[in-house]
Amino acid sequence: MNWIEALILGIMQGLTEFLPVSSSGHLEIGQALLGTSGEENLSFAILVHTATVLSTLVIFRREVAQLFKGTFTTLQWNAEKDYVAKILVSMIPVFIVGMFFKDEVEAFFGNGLLLVGICLLVTAVLLALSEWLQKKRQGAGHEVGYKDAIIIGIAQACAVLPGLSRSGSTIATGLLCGVKKESVAQFSFLMVLIPILGEAFLDLLDILQGEASTNLELLPAIVGFIAAFVTGCFACRFMIEIVRRQRLVWFAVYCAIVGSVAIITTLC
Repeated sequence: MNWIEALILGIMQGLTEFLPVSSSGHLEIGQALLGTSGEENLSFAILVHTATVLSTLVIFRREVAQLFKGTFTTLQWNAEKDYVAKILVSMIPVFIVGMFFKDEVEAFFGNGLLLVGICLLVTAVLLALSEWLQKKRQGAGHEVGYKDAIIIGIAQACAVLPGLSRSGSTIATGLLCGVKKESVAQFSFLMVLIPILGEAFLDLLDILQGEASTNLELLPAIVGFIAAFVTGCFACRFMIEIVRRQRLVWFAVYCAIVGSVAIITTLC
């Protein structure tokens, strides 16, 4: 992978991490089109996912600071502790998948576009259904509860499949549960911080201990990281506004088109 390919893939990751079109699926498509080495794919994916997590921290820096302050500066149970507890609850499904099915999940990556195409079609259905029900439902919805958190967490765990959008699945699931659209986007973006940073840390330990290797060179890694971070900042703000205005159907159409093309290309 050269730095130009890393730049393209980094921009693609930064844009699609927050837009409900599947960053992992687009990385698979981009790597297939560019013909980048399969040995680099997982390392690069972890790197650029970490970059977009950091962009989340930048965009939600005030909210994160408030949660941190409310959680660790008092012993009393408060709204911040309650919110953090819901995030921790939402992490249970993805923790189970990561602990017991890590090898099986990694095997899905780099194995062609058929699965990506199918999962993109599933993403399209979720987005279209959630917007339809949101418009049909009367009332503004409710804040994220513990039941909502575990259901959204299950959606996040399922979204480890390439092509099944994490943001699209979690936001759509939250809307289907009746969560307020203003609340579901923020919860969706904050709930992924610890899992991705934790995964990146564990993979870094494996590399340092010699239990894993990477052929990713330094310059492409730096270029890809910066590209994903910068574009991620813009995409995060854009996606929050999209959810507020209920315009997910256009992303459903996009996912349906790209998914269909990926399937047809694979079968033909």
